[in-house]
Amino acid sequence: MTLSELNVGDVAIVEQVNVGQHGGELANRLAALGVVSSKPIQVLRRARLGGALHIRVGLTTEIALRSREADTVKVRLLNC
Repeated sequence: MTLSELNVGDVAIVEQVNVGQHGGELANRLAALGVVSSKPIQVLRRARLGGALHIRVGLTTEIALRSREADTVKVRLLNC
């Protein structure tokens, strides 16, 4: 499952960030923002028509990602 497939309110654990078509630069940027393996992540809001996602990484960091960037983040959904 990818980050872009999560619903608003879902909490998941990051399993892997795939390099994909964006190359290593996106993976490095996400790592700098805290999107790394074993880190909890939650979808706070989702833009209409497949737009950006507003997510919380860990407990304090909130970022927005394009849906195509979120497609590169593999996650495991937590049962809360």
